[in-house]
Amino acid sequence: MGKSVRDLIPSIIEASGRVPEYRTLDHGEYGTALIDKLFEEAREFHDATPSDRPGELADILEVVRALAAHLGLPDSDLDNLVADKRADRGGFEQLVWLE
Repeated sequence: MGKSVRDLIPSIIEASGRVPEYRTLDHGEYGTALIDKLFEEAREFHDATPSDRPGELADILEVVRALAAHLGLPDSDLDNLVADKRADRGGFEQLVWLE
């Protein structure tokens, strides 16, 4: 079973002398693949060492932005939705844990 990878990965594999097997996903497959990728990246973040977490967080953000674009949601609109939710429900700055 395959997985979604960054755009340059096939070229990187080819540059190493190997021949990658890959294809371009259709619109529906792409949305599903991005959701799967978000879970994969979240697991990698969870399992990462503290020093590796910033890079894993960057991967998560890249997938979130790709999902937003897939939904036709510009970054500015996504930022506005984040701000609206923060205004309505707060953020995660106060370390609140609900029992």
